[in-house]
Amino acid sequence: MAYSVPDLPYDYAALEPHIDEQTMRIHHDKHHQAYVDNANKALDGTEWSDRPVEDVLAALDRVPEDKRTAVRNNAGGHYNHSFFWRLLKKNEGGKPSGELAKAIDKTFGSFSAFQDKLTDSATKVFSSGWAWLVFSAGNLGVTTTPNQDSPVSKPNQKEIPIIGIDVWEHAYYLKYQNRRPEYIKAFWNVINWDYAAERYADALKTS
Repeated sequence: MAYSVPDLPYDYAALEPHIDEQTMRIHHDKHHQAYVDNANKALDGTEWSDRPVEDVLAALDRVPEDKRTAVRNNAGGHYNHSFFWRLLKKNEGGKPSGELAKAIDKTFGSFSAFQDKLTDSATKVFSSGWAWLVFSAGNLGVTTTPNQDSPVSKPNQKEIPIIGIDVWEHAYYLKYQNRRPEYIKAFWNVINWDYAAERYADALKTS
């Protein structure tokens, strides 16, 4: 079955003033749609066309070589953005709770130390890419990926995204122009901590 862009689970303006309505419309309706269209085109007629996107990304080395780059970029963009939309929800400076909060404190020393580390990683991504909190081999960690590369494509150890910050300019330029640090600061007000906690709980079951 061909991929499709999932509906946003909230209104385009729901994340104002932190992420503006126009950015959400263009980001979701135009950019994500382009990734879906190009991924479907690249996979059409292959044995991978009916596979879940996560399975395709986890087996990129087995995708036909002449299609691999297009699949990596566009199926990666589809997976990353499908995750991203669900991760967003206005929390106005809220923080994680429960097991995820405990794991963050254990791994990084405190929530503020984790916040500083993920912020620094997102700020330093060169050009376009993502900064992530991931679960891998039983532990949390902060990592980055270029372009639309996804943590689930890591060849040596699958990483499960718990939080992801999209630092492509199309994610913030209309409101923040070249002021990426301001966008990242605002992003902490729109993390859906309930969804992140669900991701972490599910990841624990696989370890």
